[in-house]
Amino acid sequence: MTTVSSHERKRLHPHKFTMWVALASIVMMFAGLTSAYIVKKANAKWLEFELPDVFWYSTIVILLSSLTVHLSVRSFKAREMARYRVLIGITAALGVMFVVLQWIGFQQIEAGGVPLFGFDSNPSASFIGIIGGLHGLHVLGGVVALVYIFLRAYIGAKKVYSSTGLEIAATYWHFVDGLWVYLFIFFKWL
Repeated sequence: MTTVSSHERKRLHPHKFTMWVALASIVMMFAGLTSAYIVKKANAKWLEFELPDVFWYSTIVILLSSLTVHLSVRSFKAREMARYRVLIGITAALGVMFVVLQWIGFQQIEAGGVPLFGFDSNPSASFIGIIGGLHGLHVLGGVVALVYIFLRAYIGAKKVYSSTGLEIAATYWHFVDGLWVYLFIFFKWL
């Protein structure tokens, strides 16, 4: 009987499996978009421009948020609930800050005379706008999940000590963090 229960503990939770399938589809989408970017870059109308420095700051912010979400999971598992609440709140705030910094960065691109969308836009700017916008939507989804977890940590009437939901949110958050690092490197140096 202990063999069966130890085997069952090693099985992947169905929600975690679903999240991994969703992450795989997101990877495929961004791989397709960045591949299309590379192919389209050979176009004679391609416009080269520098990304604003604010994207460096947003990268630092999202990397810090990855650290705080990791520490929040560790705190939750150690039943350090006060520390967990603070860390998950900081993570959510850093997520919002990342989105704001991204918005500022895209506004700076447009203010520099490079429209992202519309008749006057260039394919290079439009690709960055679409890919960055899609990433931003995924980050916003993660922020919504973090805010929900944050609210549950403070106002949850029932004390549930299952870390599955938090682990899923943290894994997703690490994923969108890593995805941004990939996209930033891709746009900065390709």
